[in-house]
Amino acid sequence: MLEILGTIGANVISLPGILGLALGMMTRRVWLGALMGGIVGVLATFVFAHGSFATVNTFELLIAIGIGLCAGSVGSAIRIKGATV
Repeated sequence: MLEILGTIGANVISLPGILGLALGMMTRRVWLGALMGGIVGVLATFVFAHGSFATVNTFELLIAIGIGLCAGSVGSAIRIKGATV
């Protein structure tokens, strides 16, 4: 259980969370922000696995993609709401 929570927390404060949020804030289209966040999740996992998909854990990859999707969507929502205020 602690490993799962640690993986989720590390992805939230690492590249998929922060960069996904930033990329999501660059567009007003929620699907595009989510897509960019998901791509960041895949790339971050690939980079931290030293460039080899053979050493990537599937569970970590799924969590990174999910966090990236959520962060990108939230970034787009921030952009949409901030533009209307």
